[in-house]
Amino acid sequence: MTFTTKVAAAATTMLAAALLSGTAMAAPKVLMLHQWASGNDAASIAKLGEMFTAAGGTWEQTAIAGHTANTLAKLRADVVAGNAPSAVQLKGPEIAEWNATGGTADMDELATAEGWDKVVAPELLPVMKPEGKWVAAPMNIHRINWVWGNKAAMEAVGVTELPKTWADFNAACDKAVAGGKICLAHLSADWTDATTFETIVYGQDLDLYKKAFVEADVEALRSPGMIKAFDQMRLMVTKYMDPAIAGRDYDTASNMMVNGDALFFIMGDWELGAIKSVGHEPGGDILCGQSPTDWGKPGFILNSDSVVFFKQKDPDYQEGQKLLASLILSPEFQKVFNITKGSIPARLDVDLKDGFNVCQQDSQTALKASIADGTLVRSMAHNMTVLQKYRGAMMDLITEFVNTPEMTSEEAANLMADAVEAQM
Repeated sequence: MTFTTKVAAAATTMLAAALLSGTAMAAPKVLMLHQWASGNDAASIAKLGEMFTAAGGTWEQTAIAGHTANTLAKLRADVVAGNAPSAVQLKGPEIAEWNATGGTADMDELATAEGWDKVVAPELLPVMKPEGKWVAAPMNIHRINWVWGNKAAMEAVGVTELPKTWADFNAACDKAVAGGKICLAHLSADWTDATTFETIVYGQDLDLYKKAFVEADVEALRSPGMIKAFDQMRLMVTKYMDPAIAGRDYDTASNMMVNGDALFFIMGDWELGAIKSVGHEPGGDILCGQSPTDWGKPGFILNSDSVVFFKQKDPDYQEGQKLLASLILSPEFQKVFNITKGSIPARLDVDLKDGFNVCQQDSQTALKASIADGTLVRSMAHNMTVLQKYRGAMMDLITEFVNTPEMTSEEAANLMADAVEAQM
C-alpha cells in the first residue's frame, strides 16, 4: 500500500467513526503562503500539494515571487486584516518573532503523538519550538558549506582533489590562475557574497563564527579573526574570481563551473538541481565536497525550509493544519520533497540509499558527524541565526566590501560591527 493510499484509508476510517458517533467531522483545508514560485522550488512544493489532495484535503496556495521580504509583507497584511493564512513558509528567527505575537498554532499534541522530538535534527528544535512548543514543521535541511568542482578543469591545471583547507584552496587557485583559468565562479549579490564569506569565517574559526554570526557579538565582528576572513575574501575577489561578478545571474555562474570555465563554485546544495538540469551527474564529472576548514573535522552550516502554522477559527483549517504537518514530517514526504529539491530530510532516521545522489548521502553523513563533534551551526546568510535587522547590516557591508576594492579588511570589520551595533 502506498503512503497516499494509507493516508486516504486512515481518513476514511476517521470519517466512518465520526458518522457512527454522530459527530460532524471537519474537512481538511489549507491555504499555504510561500515564495516557491518557479523552477525546482515550485516543483518541490507541488509535491506537497499533490500529497495533501491525495489524502483528502483541499489545497490552496499563494506564491509570492522574489525576496523573502515580499512574503513577509503579504503575511503582515493578511494578519492585520484578520485573515492569517493557515500555513506559511518561514524560517529562522522569523518563526520566533511571529510566535511572540501569540498568533501561531500549538502543534505539540500532534508532535508528541508522532515523536518529532526523537527524529528531527537537534539544531532545528529550538527554531521550530521557540518557546518550547512546536509551531512549525521543518521540510528539509540544506547544507551551505559546499565546494563544487569541475573534475576535468581541475585536472587540466594539475589539481587532483577538492581543497580541504584554505591553504589548499589558495594553492589550487594559484595553479588555476597560472594555467589561464578562473578559479572560483561567483555572482555578486548580498546573499551570495554572504554565503561565500560565512564559509570562510566558519572554515577559519568555528568559535568566531558562533560569536559573530549566531550571537551578533560586536567585538567578534571587529576582531582580528574577522579581519583575517576579509583578507581571504579580498584575495578571492581580486585574484581568483573574474571581474564580471557584479550583475551576473545564478545560472551563468553555475555554468561557468559546470562547463569548466572555472574550477570551483562555493554554494549550497540547491546547486544540485542546476547541475542536473544541464545534464551532469553530481559526484561524477562534477565533484562535491565540504568547503575548506582549517580545524580538521566534518562541518555543517545548516539552512532549513519550514512551514509555520497560524491560529485558525475554522475547524476545516485546523484539521488541515494537522494533516499538512503530519505529511511534512512523514518519511515519505521527506524523501519525495528532498530528492526533488537537492536537500536532505530534516528527519535523521530517513535512509538515503534509494533515490538520493552521492552528494546528498555525503551531506547526511556530514550532518550526523557534525552533531557528534559539535560543529553544526545554522546559517547567517540564509536567515537562520540573527534577527533580520542584524543580518541585513552584515550582508550589506559584505557586498559593499566585495564591490569596493579600496576598502581594507580592517575597515570592513569595523564598519560591519558599527552597522550591527547601530541596530541594537
